[in-house]
Amino acid sequence: MGKEKSKWRSYGAGGAVIAIFIVLLLFRLNVPQKFFITGEKQPIVIDGGTAGEAWMAITQNNKKIGYAVRRRVQTEQGSKFFEDIFVWINAMGVVQPLVIRTAAELKTGGEISGFRFTLESNLFRFAARGNVENGKMIIRSDGDSKPRVFPITAPLYWGNFVVASAGRGVFEPGQKKSFALFDPASLSIRELKVNSLGEERLTVLGKMTSARKLSLDFMGMKQIAWVSSDGLVLREEGILGIVLQVVSKKEALAGLEAVSDSDLTAAAAIPVTRLIDDPAGLKTLTVRINNLPQGNFLLEGGRQTFRNGLLTVKSEKYTGSSAPLPGVSENLELLRRAAPFIESDNPKIRQKAAEILMTSDDDMTKAQKLVVWMHANIAKRPVISVPDALQTLENMVGDCNEHAVLLAALGRAAGLPTEIETGLVYMRGKFFFHAWNTFYIKKIGGWITADATLGQLPADVTHLRFIRGSLERQVDMTALIGRLTLDFIGAEK
Repeated sequence: MGKEKSKWRSYGAGGAVIAIFIVLLLFRLNVPQKFFITGEKQPIVIDGGTAGEAWMAITQNNKKIGYAVRRRVQTEQGSKFFEDIFVWINAMGVVQPLVIRTAAELKTGGEISGFRFTLESNLFRFAARGNVENGKMIIRSDGDSKPRVFPITAPLYWGNFVVASAGRGVFEPGQKKSFALFDPASLSIRELKVNSLGEERLTVLGKMTSARKLSLDFMGMKQIAWVSSDGLVLREEGILGIVLQVVSKKEALAGLEAVSDSDLTAAAAIPVTRLIDDPAGLKTLTVRINNLPQGNFLLEGGRQTFRNGLLTVKSEKYTGSSAPLPGVSENLELLRRAAPFIESDNPKIRQKAAEILMTSDDDMTKAQKLVVWMHANIAKRPVISVPDALQTLENMVGDCNEHAVLLAALGRAAGLPTEIETGLVYMRGKFFFHAWNTFYIKKIGGWITADATLGQLPADVTHLRFIRGSLERQVDMTALIGRLTLDFIGAEK
């Protein structure tokens, strides 16, 4: 049994960094789930560079892991942008291919009028398409029972155009600008800070060329980009040792059999000053959090207290009901409803919940049965995709992200207010990015944590909550990568 639990922690837990990485990869490669807006009511003209084709090699820690090809074609209405990406991802020791395809239609000034997008890995596929019609962005994606419609209060711009414009001299050296980033999946607006660092020469396709060097800051994720005078992104350097560099087509396609040996989950893991024995048997755990960046983190409330840099977690097993979460609207009815990627109203999800549960079960029994069923039946394996409850049920496999969205969907289908939490969990001497759930149980008058990946209800006290909410909220965790450290202070058994 000990070996099995170790395997579950190795291959199921810690996968939250995969979902975070996917979102960051989509942002860096300008996939149109994100759009720039100016905040102005009137359109501006953003010069996105010349038409043509560019191939880029993608490396991680100086080892080839994939390629990207970008094409821009002029049209009478403006232009069309195409991008294909192939990359090998090593997560939890399992290497998988990831293919991303994008097509977008742009107006003359760079405003987007429509897009198509697909993301595919070994088992999972996510597809979405969108159009701007009559002052609204209409998004349709696989699994959605109906399209999502978002009002547009300002022009939407293709991200590639903003960076290209900076390279073409729209930004003067030393000039800083901020752009809002609208996410139609979450109705959230994020800020991108662009700082022009002046001109720099670098070797591209065997020749020395001059480029505008830009510093990009997105939610604490720092990136450097070099852009040519005609708007071509020549090189990008970002977190986790990932670099994109313009090369010839032959070089971009060569060497793809040499897959990455740099594990994303291990690279993002956060060390702690001492080993923690028997995490599941602890009543309380206290750690000191160092280098905590600014962000919308939920460290205080529920079973957690956060004072003067010290985080203490108490198990609900010994304390009963959790305290309220400050600043969090506990709309229980909303947390019984379906949401993007949590398709609790889908007939297959509802049927499975009905098979697992009995009508006479009380809320705590429902929660226990759902966790037991999930832990016993969903194979623990890292998945490179956008976490989706329906696809997880159909494929019966996933890491902590898939376990969390499916348990949320099953819980809501059963009438239980259920939410996703994201943070860190202790494994093999380090804390890894992880996702789990929390149920509202009327009988105890509060929330109780649940980890279907590890088969825990409540989850052990090494689950350190930073975020409460779905994928769009989990991206805030990016600011912790490569920065946060933890000191062990004490524990009680």
